[in-house]
Amino acid sequence: MSATAQSSLPASLYIVATPIGNLDDMTPRAINTLKAVDIIACEDTRTSGKLLNHFNIDSKTWAYHEHNSEIQTPKIIEMIQQGHPVALISDAGTPLISDPGFQLVQAAHNAGVKVVPIAGVSAVITALSVAGLPSDKFSFLGFLPAKTHGRQKQLQTYKERSETLIFYEAPHRILACLEDMAVVFGNERPITYCRELTKTFETVVKTTVGDLLAFVKNDNNQQKGEIVLVVGGDTHQEQSDDLTAHDDLLLRLLQDLSVKKAAALASDITGVKKNALYQRLLQLQQAD
Repeated sequence: MSATAQSSLPASLYIVATPIGNLDDMTPRAINTLKAVDIIACEDTRTSGKLLNHFNIDSKTWAYHEHNSEIQTPKIIEMIQQGHPVALISDAGTPLISDPGFQLVQAAHNAGVKVVPIAGVSAVITALSVAGLPSDKFSFLGFLPAKTHGRQKQLQTYKERSETLIFYEAPHRILACLEDMAVVFGNERPITYCRELTKTFETVVKTTVGDLLAFVKNDNNQQKGEIVLVVGGDTHQEQSDDLTAHDDLLLRLLQDLSVKKAAALASDITGVKKNALYQRLLQLQQAD
């Protein structure tokens, strides 16, 4: 369909999610939308061309990426204002998630152009759903800095975060990234390694940072493909914040035991770290 043809879709900006690997994850709504729009803005027209050909989608494509977004954004907004529906897709997954598109969506809102989500796959949510780590609160942090110094510095800012943390990582940096996580987070921090999700060589491994580093180091195949790291939050801070919930138990144990023994027994009973309970016991003693 040419950009001058009249589409049956309202003239809006459609943010269309595409598969991250398995083409069966392409939704009927996404296919119908891409067939109906006048223009599909693609991160890479060659990459998207394979997907579009597979589903017999012949809508006109425009390249839209970080290097041409300043030029293309006003052109796309103008096309929509002239009555042409436009779709935005990335190479894979949901657009704007570590992919281009924010500038275009922001411009559409500023211009009063309707933005319509065509929901589908996102590697972030796909990884979280199988990670076996708390999902009630999480942060997606994208790609870490490429250099060790910058990566460790940024990881330090996340070290005491209590929510689950989700990162993307490039295959050629995965070993260095895990080494830095071991330094900053410690070898025992829980982590789930998600590689090539929905694809033939899909790998999901729930383990610890130290064991994952050894696993990836010993298997060159694990150093290839698309990688999502889901890292457990720092539970020590949560335990410290909630120590008052165990005050009745601690006070009772103090009647018969020393602070040290009371802390050890309370740790066995509650699962809270002994050192944290020891400090709380000292506070309770001082309060008396």
